[in-house]
Amino acid sequence: MKHPKNFRVVNLLMLTVAGIVNAFGITIFLTPVKLYDSGISGTSMLLEQITPPYLSLSFFLLLLNIPLFLFGLKKLGRLFTAYAIYTVAVYSLFAWLITDVFPIDVSIASPLAGTDLLLCALFGGVISGIGSGLAIRFGGAMDGIEVMAVIFSKRLGITVGTFVMIYNILLYIICGFVLKSWILPLYSIVTYAAALKTVDFIVEGIDRSKCAIIITEHPDEICKALSETFESGVTHLSAKGGYSNRDKSMIYFIINRYQIIRMKDIVHNIDPLAYITISEVADIFSSNNNHPS
Repeated sequence: MKHPKNFRVVNLLMLTVAGIVNAFGITIFLTPVKLYDSGISGTSMLLEQITPPYLSLSFFLLLLNIPLFLFGLKKLGRLFTAYAIYTVAVYSLFAWLITDVFPIDVSIASPLAGTDLLLCALFGGVISGIGSGLAIRFGGAMDGIEVMAVIFSKRLGITVGTFVMIYNILLYIICGFVLKSWILPLYSIVTYAAALKTVDFIVEGIDRSKCAIIITEHPDEICKALSETFESGVTHLSAKGGYSNRDKSMIYFIINRYQIIRMKDIVHNIDPLAYITISEVADIFSSNNNHPS
């Protein structure tokens, strides 16, 4: 979850887009066929179905989310809280406009996918995931349960993702008992999975960079070859073998997945005994947009 430090107009614009996109995915694909989103959004959808008609989805979104964001104010900061409340307000407003104002019939079936539960689950999840991902990427949040996860997961000894997953599993179990049917909650898990993967794509990028860590006794030759081949900087650190107690070097190098095989060939041609590990990198930050050097 990214925490902005300075107000930016572009952030506000993109958070507006995020709220609109999320409202479209939820009201056009999920609520017409009684599928459920995750987190507070899914809780609000359930409460809308079991309460009087004048208590709408928009009402529950604001009622449940805003106190959670305010509760996290001290830990997450004023600007993040303001961004998050604004995003949920836009989401709530457009959810109300689509269901009650615009000439769109979302009462018994999706206007685009009909009553096909799989299509509704997949497209509803992907579109709402785009909205949630944009909200996170531009400094806000779409759901207060993420705030609670940040605050309480460490105290409970679990990760933020595990906290959210547990909440959603409990939500879908409750939905199954309330509806006395498990078909819709099970399809809602498909929605959750599609949304979760989409959020990862939006926040971290579809094609993540790779981090290569190379342990070698020939650092100068390898650094030169990698720099010349890929036209990128290389970080070189001193190291010592824990078993052999021999002086070695650790090379830190950022590549993409299409460069992995070539990088391995270059390294092992110079040092056949070099030890290489590859891991994914979610974000790379640099003042001059260059790799480490």
